Amino acid sequence: MKGVILAGGTGTRLRPMTRIINKHLLPVGPYPMIYWPIKKLKEAGVEEILLITNKKDLESFELVLGSGEELGVQVSYKIQNNAGGIAEALSLAETFVKDDKFIMILGDNIFQDSLTPYIESFQKQSVGAKILLKQVNDPARFGIATLDENRKHVISIVEKPEEPLSNLCVTGIYMYGPEVFNFIKAIKPSERGELEITDVNNCYITNNQLQYDIINGWWIDAGTPESLFLSNQLVYTELKKSMEEG
Repeated sequence: MKGVILAGGTGTRLRPMTRIINKHLLPVGPYPMIYWPIKKLKEAGVEEILLITNKKDLESFELVLGSGEELGVQVSYKIQNNAGGIAEALSLAETFVKDDKFIMILGDNIFQDSLTPYIESFQKQSVGAKILLKQVNDPARFGIATLDENRKHVISIVEKPEEPLSNLCVTGIYMYGPEVFNFIKAIKPSERGELEITDVNNCYITNNQLQYDIINGWWIDAGTPESLFLSNQLVYTELKKSMEEG
């Protein structure tokens, strides 16, 4: 199984820091943010990783990560020339993925759980995709899923709902088969001119093929000053705990 990490974007919520550095290279604990999704993939046995970023930041990622040898993985790169949305960025992974199943992570997702059980579950899944969900206190800020718990299927995803039907947000951790690229080709740009990953997931929902797991440990989207600060606190607490136990 292969891994895809999206690390583009302009990081507007973290300006002025992100005027000079890609947000995924900001520190979270003792490492750049981008190390954490790579480490999670490596721990789960995913060692072939494609990192998708923008042209101006490519050299910085190559300086920090190189080919991935220092982290025990094999990293290759693709450039997203236009800010066309998550699904548009994912489309660049088609030749890398080929006919394999794969996992995609948004590079600012910092989380506690091991990916191993979720990936193993997805490998046994005969068709469709899987997304990871997390209970949140402020569901109006996220894409929110409603579920058919008997079949363990997602039945709807609503972005930033005014009246949320659940508190289960869609994290930036997705598992797909190669059919996802046909869905991307079939969707149209949203009102903001982007190919939305929610529209891709809704294609799976239409076909009753979107399954889910719920993350047990903490999870954070480290894309704001507050959440970046919190992610540092959580990571350092985790590191201190592991050192004490070790």
